[in-house]
Amino acid sequence: MAIIVEQVRDTRSLRAFVEFPNRLYKGVEGYVPKLVADEMDTLSEKENPACRFSDLALFLAYRDGEIVGRVAAIINRLANERWQHQEVRFGWIDFIDDPAVSAALLEKVEAFGREHGMTDIVGPLGFTDFDPEGMLVEGFQYINTMALIYNYPYYSRHLEELGYSKEIDWVEYKIYIPRTVPDRIARLADIVARKTGYKVVKPTKKSIRENGYGRKIFRAVNDTYQHLYNFTLLPEDVIDHYVNTYLGVLDMNFITLIVDEKDEIAAFAVSMPSITRALKKCGGHLFPFGWYHVLRSLYAKHEESVELMLVGVLPEHKNQGLLAMIFNDLIPRYVKAGFQYAETNAELETNVAMQSQWDSFEKEQTKRRRIYKKSLK
Repeated sequence: MAIIVEQVRDTRSLRAFVEFPNRLYKGVEGYVPKLVADEMDTLSEKENPACRFSDLALFLAYRDGEIVGRVAAIINRLANERWQHQEVRFGWIDFIDDPAVSAALLEKVEAFGREHGMTDIVGPLGFTDFDPEGMLVEGFQYINTMALIYNYPYYSRHLEELGYSKEIDWVEYKIYIPRTVPDRIARLADIVARKTGYKVVKPTKKSIRENGYGRKIFRAVNDTYQHLYNFTLLPEDVIDHYVNTYLGVLDMNFITLIVDEKDEIAAFAVSMPSITRALKKCGGHLFPFGWYHVLRSLYAKHEESVELMLVGVLPEHKNQGLLAMIFNDLIPRYVKAGFQYAETNAELETNVAMQSQWDSFEKEQTKRRRIYKKSLK
């Protein structure tokens, strides 16, 4: 039974590409469906401004007319220029437990890379760091967060057998939310607020969209994360796309900014109530009734966890106690909302400073994700 790999070239096959994981992971507790509409836009060269600086090809693998795998081939020209390498990325990779399928898919990405003069293949990565990335290698027993990838344990075995090796790992933590703000955090937050010009700002939907705070947040993200592994500095049109797509729909109660005397962002925390159970209920489809489950989890009856999407302190404001101000504001809000724990985004295993910020809380490492790399020479 031969494996046939075809490039996605129309809306119908794009939808099949997006919805394939829902069938592959049917009944798997850890898997959380993506919003189909969002995925369609992200993988559309017309809708996603990141395609302006990226080359993209999507592939579906078939056996006997049935889809058995998928993969995206992406060349991020901005990242390649910034980091002085020539890499083709593979992302959105899923496949049945058949080495012939994974080999056929990755051969297409490797060929795409060679055609464009690339010297290495790396992934799973998306267009930018705000797309799902990192192959799950530990923590399969935990339900996935909305923003990240779930995959079967056999994925890493397939890649290693194909000659791929570890490039870098990320880790994730579950942070148990205390019922009151820890004394050390409360005291430090009070001292910083009284003796410096820093202050807490709670944005509104109007200030996000009309007063420039949305752009300010993502510019602060650029400044904070710019030295992290393979980070893509976001151009203004991509920033505007992310502001309109994500920030405008979040509950502002769970976004906290620290600004300096010039009203410039010095630190930030963007969090959101988990909607993983809602997404599982609706299978990633907002219509006809999926929107009800999603909005209910976002604004009314929250699930037990909150996701820490973006947390950071700008380099010139580090070691000033600003994270204490952030958590002093957010913890009472989390408690009032009924959250039992927070889940971090993926953090580089080498980023000890980032991980040390959780030392004031009861925590456990839950997942590990890996980027794989292979030479195309």
